[in-house]
Amino acid sequence: MKPRRSVLYMPGANARVMEKARTLPCDSIIFDLEDAVAPDAKAEARTQVGASLASGAYGYRELLVRCNGLETPWGRDDLAAFARSGVAALVFPKTERIAQIEAIAAELDRLGAAALKIWIMIETPVGVMDARQLAVHPRVEALVMGTSDLVKELRATHTPSRSNLHFALQQCVLAARAAGKAILDGVHLDFRNLESFRESCEAGRAMGFDGRTLIHPTQIDIANEVYGIDARGLEHARAVLRVWQEALAAGKGVAVLDGNLVENLHAAEAERVVAYAEALAARR
Repeated sequence: MKPRRSVLYMPGANARVMEKARTLPCDSIIFDLEDAVAPDAKAEARTQVGASLASGAYGYRELLVRCNGLETPWGRDDLAAFARSGVAALVFPKTERIAQIEAIAAELDRLGAAALKIWIMIETPVGVMDARQLAVHPRVEALVMGTSDLVKELRATHTPSRSNLHFALQQCVLAARAAGKAILDGVHLDFRNLESFRESCEAGRAMGFDGRTLIHPTQIDIANEVYGIDARGLEHARAVLRVWQEALAAGKGVAVLDGNLVENLHAAEAERVVAYAEALAARR
């Protein structure tokens, strides 16, 4: 059980903000070597990210690096730098084809990192349409929506409700769940508008996303709240498990809690909620 309520992008070219991230309450940090770094700053950013990872100063936070694609002039150097750096996974942009994942996996194997997981970003129409076959690849641990690029590729517009993206988002959630993989929602560009950000997070959680990728620290608390487990939710989950165990002990296949039917699927979800809360508590 790995809480990923808040996954913050950190530009690899900015050493100051990467240092600040050591104290932020986000669950995961993606050190970004791709979009957030200009071409002439790629090598310096790679060095700075390596130094940040080597510091060991990020505590419980899950650390990842978003690499440049292998088809770029910087991709293979990124993999060489971080394949054995101790990161939880490497993140790759604009994944559309199994061949891309296979090429990455082969390069990681060559570098002695056969166990390192891959996160793939779904940012294009092809990626969305083929998300199911991408998600089932054994090296893929998580899918990350790249909604900014997706809007551009669709020639669409950014709307507060994102209703124009619902089909694409839900298709990718289905693909992730069918493959048993994690999936994270895309960034919210209007980072000063926390009200619209909250609404977007609530809609994303209702769709089934595990958490949210973020571009600014002010978004962390809301993401943690919306995608987390509050005291009331934890209490309810424990009550579900209690009446379910009582029903099983009595030889019954169903239970009742507050007038609502409780079956094995409700018990399974309650077990997930309790395990999630325990993972958060153990980390503290």
